[in-house]
Amino acid sequence: MQSHDPTLTRREALASLALAAAGGGLLAAGGHAAAADAPWPTRPIRWVIPYAAGGTSDIIVRAAAVKLGERLGQAVVVENKTGAGGNLGTDFVAKSPPDGYTWVVGNTGPMAVNVSLYASMPFDPQKDLVPITLLVAYPNLVVAHPEKGPKSMQELLALARAQPIAYAGNGVGTSLHLTGQLLAQSAGIQLTHVAYRGEAPGLTDVMAGVVPIGITPIASGLPLVKGGKLRGLAVTGAERSPLLPEVPTVAESGVPGFEATGWVGILVPRGTPQPVVDRLAREFVAVMQLPDIQHIVKNDMASFVPPLGPDHFAGFIESETQRWRKVVRSANLKAE
Repeated sequence: MQSHDPTLTRREALASLALAAAGGGLLAAGGHAAAADAPWPTRPIRWVIPYAAGGTSDIIVRAAAVKLGERLGQAVVVENKTGAGGNLGTDFVAKSPPDGYTWVVGNTGPMAVNVSLYASMPFDPQKDLVPITLLVAYPNLVVAHPEKGPKSMQELLALARAQPIAYAGNGVGTSLHLTGQLLAQSAGIQLTHVAYRGEAPGLTDVMAGVVPIGITPIASGLPLVKGGKLRGLAVTGAERSPLLPEVPTVAESGVPGFEATGWVGILVPRGTPQPVVDRLAREFVAVMQLPDIQHIVKNDMASFVPPLGPDHFAGFIESETQRWRKVVRSANLKAE
């Protein structure tokens, strides 16, 4: 198995990590021969998002679901099933029949963080689910109330060195929560996470001045910053966003080397017949390369499409699990 070079940027890691051995092992778990011989799909498919409606996952999932439905000849019905930092919806899919008719959105929390954060998990992310592919990766955005919040990332760092600053995120163990914890550790500052059930309610409270700052996927914060309802302090990626060129990176703002990237992928229950897994991988790769989907990813989400396919995604989940385990343990984070 290849080792992951910790000096690589997150974008480089997303672009280079492809562990064929890990992917092969995950995908080799036997499907059911009888099911594999049956035609698929013959009825609508349920695609579960384990977070509240209106978040970043919704944007790409609902766009891709339409294209996949056209290609598969069956409706792909998107359903938000929230709770327990994404564990509830993910567990529902992990325990669903492995017949190709129930999929789940996978991202940082349920797939890579919660195993270190929760004392016990109702499912094993790497044993109970089969990765199909990553869909998108994106930087997060640190935002503030235009009047009541800090005016720059440097001001935020100075304030948070003197006393704890609360930040809005979208749940314990999510990319937003852990980005804040990584920032606190990297910059030597004090940040207190305020967990919300989704991105929208957290941003609403930042706009109202209830919470001074928020950390949000760039797609959710972009229109609010453009509209003057929030101030963009910094992006968490390795580079500035071309859609917010005036907003610096965290690394440029006094935390050298800082980088944190959110991501969205697709998984199915372990035991799903291999022909179905293979077909899904082909269809998702094709859909994510469509010009109109690429346009949504780049222009509506300020994101990018990482390398596609099961092997890359399997290795990336393992890499992310190791990375965020260190953050969770260093901060002594726990969730019930």
